[in-house]
Amino acid sequence: MYSYDSLILRLKEKGLTKTDLTEKAGVSSRTIAKISRHEKVAPHVMKRVAKFLDANPEELYQIISDNPVLQRLREEKEIRLPGGLYHELQVRMTYNSNHIEGSKLSLDQTRMIFETKTIEAEDGVLVDDVLETVHHFRAIDYVIDHAEDELTEDFIKHLHYILKHDTSDSLLSWYAVGDYKKRPNTVGGEKTVIPVEVGSRMKKLLKEYHSLDFVNIREIVSFHAEFEKIHPFQDGNGRVGRLIALKECLHHHVVPFLIEDTKKQFYYRGLREWPEQPGYLMDTCLAGQDTFRALFKLFEIEYE
Repeated sequence: MYSYDSLILRLKEKGLTKTDLTEKAGVSSRTIAKISRHEKVAPHVMKRVAKFLDANPEELYQIISDNPVLQRLREEKEIRLPGGLYHELQVRMTYNSNHIEGSKLSLDQTRMIFETKTIEAEDGVLVDDVLETVHHFRAIDYVIDHAEDELTEDFIKHLHYILKHDTSDSLLSWYAVGDYKKRPNTVGGEKTVIPVEVGSRMKKLLKEYHSLDFVNIREIVSFHAEFEKIHPFQDGNGRVGRLIALKECLHHHVVPFLIEDTKKQFYYRGLREWPEQPGYLMDTCLAGQDTFRALFKLFEIEYE
């Protein structure tokens, strides 16, 4: 399927109309109508249009998703639309995900960084908090761009690299930015998988996940919980895990969930109790879906 907007924009830039396109480029009005309905058009026709407009074919249209939320995010991301779903996702998810992990930046400061690339800060603001905020914005972009790709170890590692590169952690010789941990770590005082076993455990987790016949919210939450128990990176596991969950929800047409900082203790308890008491984490993530549904209602998106 194709987006009509880029073609119309190019025509306006050239001072041309759709009638010029039919009369001078030999493109039928039926073909233009198909493009306007986001229907597929033969590649040779799009090449003819591109040649007429002195453009590359990919400049005139973009492949779009049949997932209305993902498509809305991609369209708004492309033009950096202020005040839309993409804007609110970036600010709210980045603020909450970073705050859960200890960032001291406020919601207003996070919003200012996204909107103006500046910050009004009092003494004591950490450079890493600012860097990781900007990096988280880019990580969400990466998720939106690649939401329909298969989830792989390389994808997960690259998310970690986006988040942690250029931070003070990346200067440590033993800290593996964009790779699995080299030293044992804990989460909430509990042991996690030792470094030598992380690779095999991640492969097993992904293999089991990809073997599922159907993926819904429970399967995505289960993957998230098991990922956090493995804790494959030296740091940044929570943020990477929540970004993976966003990607997989968009991939499988599941309403995403946003874990708010105010629900942090419920979230942590759910992770600790999984899988023996799955209800705690499921309830928290289902409440996080309600947060997204409120955004859908605000921006008049029908999605279930």
